[in-house]
Parts: sequence; structure tokens; C-alpha cells
Amino acid sequence: MTDRLESREKVTGTARYAFEYPVENAAYAAAVQASVAKGRIESVGAEDALKLPGVLAVLSCVNAPELSDTSDGELALFQSRTVSYRGQFVAAVVAETLETAREAARLLRVEYTEEAPDLRLLADHRGLYKPDKVNPAFPADTEQGEPEEAFGNSAVRVDAVYTTPAEHNNPMEPHATIAEWGEDGTLTLYDSNQGASTVQSTLAKIFGLEPSRVHVVSPHVGGGFGSKGTPRPNVVLAAMAARAAGRPVKFAVPRQQMFATTGYRTPTVQRLRLGAGEDGRLNAIIHDVAEQTSTVKEFAEQTATPTRMMYRAPHRRTAHRVVALDVPTPSWMRAPGETPGMFALETAMDELAAAAGIDPIELRVRNDTDREPESGLPFSSRNLVACLREGAERFGWAERDPRPRARREGRKLVGMGVASSTYPAYQSPNRAVARAEPDGTFTVRIAAADIGTGARTALALIAAETLKEDLRNVRVEIGDSSFPRASVAGGSGGTAGWGTAVVRACEALLGELDGAVPPEGVEASADTREELKNREEYARHAFGAQFAEVEVDVDTGEVRVRRMLGVFAAGRIINPKTARSQFIGGMTMGIGMALMEQSVMDQEFGDYLNRDLAQYHVPACADVRDIQAEWVEESDPHLNPMGSKGIGEIGIVGAAAAVGNAVHHATGVRVRDLPLTPGRILPEL
Repeated sequence: MTDRLESREKVTGTARYAFEYPVENAAYAAAVQASVAKGRIESVGAEDALKLPGVLAVLSCVNAPELSDTSDGELALFQSRTVSYRGQFVAAVVAETLETAREAARLLRVEYTEEAPDLRLLADHRGLYKPDKVNPAFPADTEQGEPEEAFGNSAVRVDAVYTTPAEHNNPMEPHATIAEWGEDGTLTLYDSNQGASTVQSTLAKIFGLEPSRVHVVSPHVGGGFGSKGTPRPNVVLAAMAARAAGRPVKFAVPRQQMFATTGYRTPTVQRLRLGAGEDGRLNAIIHDVAEQTSTVKEFAEQTATPTRMMYRAPHRRTAHRVVALDVPTPSWMRAPGETPGMFALETAMDELAAAAGIDPIELRVRNDTDREPESGLPFSSRNLVACLREGAERFGWAERDPRPRARREGRKLVGMGVASSTYPAYQSPNRAVARAEPDGTFTVRIAAADIGTGARTALALIAAETLKEDLRNVRVEIGDSSFPRASVAGGSGGTAGWGTAVVRACEALLGELDGAVPPEGVEASADTREELKNREEYARHAFGAQFAEVEVDVDTGEVRVRRMLGVFAAGRIINPKTARSQFIGGMTMGIGMALMEQSVMDQEFGDYLNRDLAQYHVPACADVRDIQAEWVEESDPHLNPMGSKGIGEIGIVGAAAAVGNAVHHATGVRVRDLPLTPGRILPEL
């Protein structure tokens, strides 16, 4: 168990985040958001704003410089008069102080020609279409056998519709950037992001620069959950404002503005059909998904992809349909696709267990498979059954009365639920450099990101092990685009991808050393691009099982999670201390998804009504009474040099379904629409 290497800096406040870097003569930017959901900007009245003392510049479609690359509509700031959604950035003010900038932004007068927006996701929306692919590059639809016929002929069937709402990431640190242009035309960005290399390459294209002329600095990031996986409008706005003002500019997106400009999880409408024999063995799985994107940029979430590999069934179909609405563009949020998709699948599996009269764990065991059902590839390792069995023993599943509504304690109905979880074991090419210093220590550099996951510590442990050195003699430097290029902190692939590059760089360094280090040191580098080719012989996934015990107040419909347990099979766990934190954090977000998180769209004006943490509810300590994470030992030689799988996202994947299934067991009520609020549960009790 290793403490985070940066823990002292974080708790003492010396860890420097994006907005805190000292720059000379810094100005501040404030953004103006569109007040209509669809329309056209007719005029921008800046006279009153420019009269305010301390105002340095106003930017809008009237005077903004032309950008070199506008292929990403969300980042093409002020390049068009079209308003695509309410809350879109339509102007910005730069001033000597933040207070002046915000006041001047209030004084801007933007006039619009307004059109009626289309805002509601419906399962039968006439604008639904089949996307070319779903995130990141999966086919939209798959089909094997005769699923409709097989479903119709099944002895036991489940046919239900499940919905999940829009949800917002809400990291603790807002999206923040300091932008500074050098006299030589170079751009320096102190930015909160999940990948300095990605920000560097993206901003270079947008402003027509060579990547080497963009320097991104982000060693400490206060959370992201996917919302900082790619650059957001804030970084473009800061860079544009700094050029207009001729001095460094700071811009942090206020919490209320984040709800329209930094991404969110798409709402979904999912129809799940499961057909099985009387013994519970699946004959047919049909999973149809409807979700939304924007008119600005397509993002199609891969909601049904976990259904393609989770359980064995000879007849199967998955399909994604997307509608482009007048809303902000959805994007990545912790375990995109798997999280809403597995809520529907694992709830349907619970319903199938009830319909067949089979224990929910036994049903999952009977439908386990050693090969990925659609591709036919063998799993590099799959210990789902071990997680279910271990979790059942630890949680006391055998003591559970299978009858719904069988346990009552005063006003409280008590029940237990289970759900499986899974996440792909992704790995991307990366580069790293390792250096033996003259003083006998070692330095490893890679443009990785630590968004609170403990990545810096894991990489140091990997380097120390490879070098056969004490951890105290190894320093890992990350979060800087001047370091070797790295993939984003996303897809639970950071440690696998970055760690492989670190291992190879350290191995190369050991090969360069002959027992002595020259006065100037010795350095070696690695690039894993070639190593990661031709990896199609195995299907690589992590698996887990999550258990929840809930109490439901019969008078109010309020649900409380008494205890929760997750047991995971994720290859070798590099650092148990930070790993447990990741698992628990994911399950905590799953409790939020199950019981409280939802972004409510105003169907008249086209804006999210609950745009702050006073109204968008996330779990607090009182909501997480007893939550435990464990893992089974798993050795998988087909992954990477460390034998590790990603752990940042699997914790959330099955959590909401486990809570929902426990609510059904407690009450006999099946609520298929998240979140499980008192208003949804009480009328059914």
C-alpha cells in the first residue's frame, strides 16, 4: 500500500492547479451565453461594456479572428452567427479584473432571431437515424441468428423499456485555463485537462500552429470524469482572448456555465428483450437504444456494446439510433456506454431471474461464457463467476429471502440486489523517456495526466519495479506537452498504456547502463506503437459484481443504501490503496446515478434547470454509509508487461442496477426509470 506521492502537496495546498499559475499582468475573461435555444445572432451591442473602466476587449462573431480549423463545431468559437443551443458561448469580455469582466459581460446586448427548438428525446422521434459508428469506433448495429423469432419462441421472456436521464460530470476543479502568447507567436496554456498532448495537437490545428509552438502545462487536475478528455470551448476562448488583449488571460468556467459547455452523459431510452428457456439459459438478446446528440457535432454513445459481450445467447441484436436535437453536445462521462447500457441489461437480467424463479447470481452463472459471444474471440481472462461467488459469500447473500417485500423493519422495507459489471481493457500507444541522473536517482517523463486517480504513484511504482530501485530514488514527471506524447486519461487505459511505455523506457535505460552513470547522465526512450499492433487474438475485459442492501421508507418512498460491496477481477492491482479509492469512487457515483443525479431540461426555453450543485444532487457522506471494494487475484499474460486492467470506470458500471434491483427486492416495485426518487417509488408502494 503506497500513499500518493503528491499527497502532501495536495493537502497543504502547494499542488498548483491551472488557474493558480503566476503570470505577469494577467487579465480575466468572462463568457456570454446564448439566451435562445435556436436562432441567429443579428447584432452584438458592446458599447456599454466597452465604456466600463478596465475593459480590454470584446469578442463575438462580429470581430473574432478566423480560426484555421473549424471542424469541431463546439470549438469553433464566434465563427458563425448560428445559435445551436441555449447556453452556447456567443461572446466574451476581457478585463483587468474578474469582477469587471463579469459586469461587462452582463452589459453586452445580443439580439437574436429566434426559432422553435427541438429538445425532447423520444423513442419514436422522427429524426432518429443510424450513426456510422458509436464511440469510439464500434459499429452502430450488430446481429446474429434470428433474434426476433428466437425471442418469440422463448419459454421465459422479458420485454421492458429503461430510461436514464442526462447527467453532468461536475469535477471539483472547474474547466480552467490561463493562456499566454509569446513574442515569437508561441502559445502557452496552463490548463485543466485529461491529456496535455491532445490539447496541444488540437489547439495547434485551431490556431494554425506547429504543435511544437503550443506548450500545455497540467501536472495537477482536480477531476474530470471524462469532461476534460478533449479540449472544451474554455481553452479556445482563453487563447483567443489573450491574443486580443495582448497579455495573459485567465478563464475559469463558472459551475452554472459548465452545464452547457463542458459535456454530459446523453439520456437514453433502451428497450431490452431477453428470451430464455425454463432453465434460464438465454436464447435471445435484443437491445435497442435511442439517444441524443447535437446539431453542432455528432457524439453517439456506445450504450449497447456491453450487451454484445456479456452473456452467451445464439440469437442476438443490438442497435443504436441517435437524434440531433437543439442541445449541447453530449460527451464522455465515466464509463460512457457501459454505465447506462449495463443498467438496462442488468435490470433486465434481474427481471428474467424473477420470471424464471432462479436466483439472480445463479442466472448469471448459467449464462457465463469463455468466449466473446459476437466475435468468438477467447477472453484473455474472465473471472465474472469468481466475483459473483466471492461477493455473495462476503455480502451474506445466502441469508437473503428471495421473496420481494419479505423483510420489514418498522417503516423500512429492506432488500438486497446484485448486478454484474464490465469494462474493456483498453491500451493505446505511448512514448516515455527514462533517465539515470548523476546522483544515482532516476527520472521518468511522459505527458500522462493524473486527474485524482493516483496515476503518478502507479507509474512510479512501475518504474521502480522495472529498474529494481527503491521508490524514493524514482521521480515521475507528467502533465506537460513537452514530455513524450501520451494518450488521454480515459477509457480506463491510462496505467496500461502509459505503464507499458514506462516499462519499455526503463528496460531500454537498463540496457544503456554499464554499471556507471556519466556526469551528464544516461537517457533512453520508448515508443509502444509497434508493440500494440496485431492484438486481435483475445478479447480483453475487466469484470466485477456489485451488491447493494437498501432500505425504503414506506411513508416517504425515500431510498437509502445501507451497504454496498464491489468485487472485481481487473488483472494485477498496481497500488491497492489508490485502487480501492477508485473502485469506491465509482460505486459512489453509481449510488448518485441510482438515486439522485439528473439534469432536467427546460422544454420551453431549452436550458438545464438545475445548473449548480445546490440543485444537481450528488452523494454526500451521509448517502454512503458502508461501501467496500475487494478484488480477486487474476493473472493475465495477454495484457501488458504489468498484467493490469483499467479500474477507473468499472466501479460505476453495475452500481445503479444493483441498487435498483435491491429496491425491487425490498418493495416488489420495479422502477425502470432513473433516478429512483421518492416521487417515482411512493405511488407504487
